[in-house]
Amino acid sequence: MGDACFSTQLIDGDGVFNVSGLENFMKDARLGECGLSYAVVSIMGPQSSGKSTLLNHLFGTNFREMDAFRGRSQTTKGIWLAKAQNIEPCTLVMDLEGTDGRERGEDDTAFEKQSALFALAVSDIVLINMWCHDIGREQAANKPLLKTVFQVMMRLFSPRKTTLLFVIRDKSRTPLENLEPILREDIQKIWDAVPKPHAHKETPLSEFFDVQVVALSSYEEKEELFKQQVSDLRDRFQYSIAPGGLAGDRRGVVPASGFSFSSQQFWKVIKENKDLDLPAHKVMVATVRCEEIGNEKVGSFTSDEEWQQLEEAVQHDFVPGFGKKISSLLDRCLSEYDMEAIYFDEGVRSSKRQQLESKLLQLVNPAYQSLLGHLRTRTLEAFNESFDKALEKEGFAAAARNCTQTFLEKFDKGSEDAAIQQVNWDTSKVKDKLRRDIEAHVASVRAAKLSELCAKYEAQLTKALAEPVESLLDSASEDTWPAIRKLLQRETKTAVSGLQSAVSAFELDEATEKELLVKLEKHGRSVVESKAKEEAGRVLIRMKDSCSAEMLTLCPGCGQERRT
Repeated sequence: MGDACFSTQLIDGDGVFNVSGLENFMKDARLGECGLSYAVVSIMGPQSSGKSTLLNHLFGTNFREMDAFRGRSQTTKGIWLAKAQNIEPCTLVMDLEGTDGRERGEDDTAFEKQSALFALAVSDIVLINMWCHDIGREQAANKPLLKTVFQVMMRLFSPRKTTLLFVIRDKSRTPLENLEPILREDIQKIWDAVPKPHAHKETPLSEFFDVQVVALSSYEEKEELFKQQVSDLRDRFQYSIAPGGLAGDRRGVVPASGFSFSSQQFWKVIKENKDLDLPAHKVMVATVRCEEIGNEKVGSFTSDEEWQQLEEAVQHDFVPGFGKKISSLLDRCLSEYDMEAIYFDEGVRSSKRQQLESKLLQLVNPAYQSLLGHLRTRTLEAFNESFDKALEKEGFAAAARNCTQTFLEKFDKGSEDAAIQQVNWDTSKVKDKLRRDIEAHVASVRAAKLSELCAKYEAQLTKALAEPVESLLDSASEDTWPAIRKLLQRETKTAVSGLQSAVSAFELDEATEKELLVKLEKHGRSVVESKAKEEAGRVLIRMKDSCSAEMLTLCPGCGQERRT
């Protein structure tokens, strides 16, 4: 089954570029999938010289042809574009408006030069359609055309070598081997006569063009022979871009997906009457297209269902396997970019890939940070629970040290699980926050435990001192205070020794431990002092009561007299 024939007017007779028409053409022809595997063929020649007829027979296109019965008049206006049928690789065919047409007049050659320069800029092969009877004639119709072609070629900065295929129409009985040397001599004379910039004063024609010649019989007089000759010529266009193929030099070829933008920019520069810098144009097209491809990939990533599910899930909890899943999504997105941008300028392609990767990672980073937040919270909660259980089996400092190490390692493993292959994000800040949280919890528990221990030994010391001291004070004698002092020293030493042994598991620094022990010693003294004060208070009360009783004994009525 043959290929469908797609065509559109690329540039109208007024020089207006048909952007939407080309975009639709590219979609219909699936041109964007071709990469560098495509060729562009264009045809130039006098008006009504059978260019469209030749292209339709050669490539199976459907360009409008001249009606011989209605006389010679302009049928092709502007530039038309079609896809060749059953030609490998994908071959685009451009039919240019004929030269020397009476519709534009002798003085209106601007469009002719512009279209010639456009064709040379975008084409691998340019067909020069010419009459056999013009070969060797000074006033031949094709001479102005060739001068135009050679002149505009000088405006292509660092051009690629283009194949110029001269198609001699309505060949006479003169053998081609006799016609070709005359034609080549004519071509060389025109080339020599064309003004050239200083850099190309001595540049031979062969550096710019690969000139080839073919002859065809008259379509009207020898139709069958014409068709056979065209069929033979068609075979030369198969695999034209292969080494040794008709297309030849492929320097500066723009990937097919950038053909539309490239063509628009070429025409814009030509219309502005500027020289075409092909290397710079290639970079510019690569920049625009690679950026477009990158933006498309960002859009497809953000709309990806798997990414959206991950992004949602990570807002609520830690997601196991997050790193691998995200890495896979990013790798797929970047691989798609690589496939679509593979034929563009390497420097531009790599730069835009880095930008794409950076944009994707910026999209992913908030989810990643949220994941680390959940990992830190989960790890801290698990630490707290495990630490409480560990305190039942081992000393405080050992439990804190072992649990801290264990759960920081678990955080590291969780971080590894969250790690994204395409980037090495630093998790140290989150880990430091976790460590500070753990240390804060340990400090809080330590303070509570030490407070409990101190309260316990203070209570024991209070119990050991309070009643004995009170008893000794009640039965006061010369030996009371030495006995109390001895009791205080003995019981304080016992309590301090017990507390010191208890806090050893905390591995406190010397100053902190000493502070706790001194505090306990002070507590013992304060118990004794408190009891002494209580006893002194009681003694005063007893003394007061005793004095009052003595006064009543000495003066029985004193109390009554005062009452009256």
